[in-house]
Amino acid sequence: MPEKLHPKIDNGLPRESASFAGGTLVCACTSKPVKVKVKGQIAHNHACGCTKCWKPDGAIFSVVAVAGTGDVTVTENGDKLKVVDPSALIQRHACTGCGVHMHGPVERDHPFKGLSFIHPERFQEDGWSPPGFTAFVSSIIESGVDPKRMDGIRARLKTIGLEPYDCLNPGLMDYIATWTAKKSGALPA
Repeated sequence: MPEKLHPKIDNGLPRESASFAGGTLVCACTSKPVKVKVKGQIAHNHACGCTKCWKPDGAIFSVVAVAGTGDVTVTENGDKLKVVDPSALIQRHACTGCGVHMHGPVERDHPFKGLSFIHPERFQEDGWSPPGFTAFVSSIIESGVDPKRMDGIRARLKTIGLEPYDCLNPGLMDYIATWTAKKSGALPA
């Protein structure tokens, strides 16, 4: 039996639509759900194995992407949101009712400043950009996954078309290193 990874990737990746212009993320509450409007297509969507990201029940990976913080607006029941860890780089705003992380802006001086992390499977609309890689794969061990399963999990990710990394993908790692080098003066700003 194939490894179960996440409901939005176990049966194949979602299909992107050229007409997707954003949508509304909705938490899992049946009464007074939190709603967050995201303008435009998302970027850098990936499956993530870190222990900080919200995952639906039974999933060993999250599905997480970014949007510009200016393109993310809480439209309903924002009073239910609370930052999970105020000391974290990503200020994950979770619904106090159901626990779903609704948006996570990066506000500190960092290459990702100005971006908000979101879980696109919470969109009411279809057509968002599917995951393109998997990050922090080994971290699933920290959440209790038996290390003996790792070869099978990596093989399953590759079968789906999601290259497994134990950090971010090379493009994002290069972006972070470039930002850091410019900040330190090793490269011209």
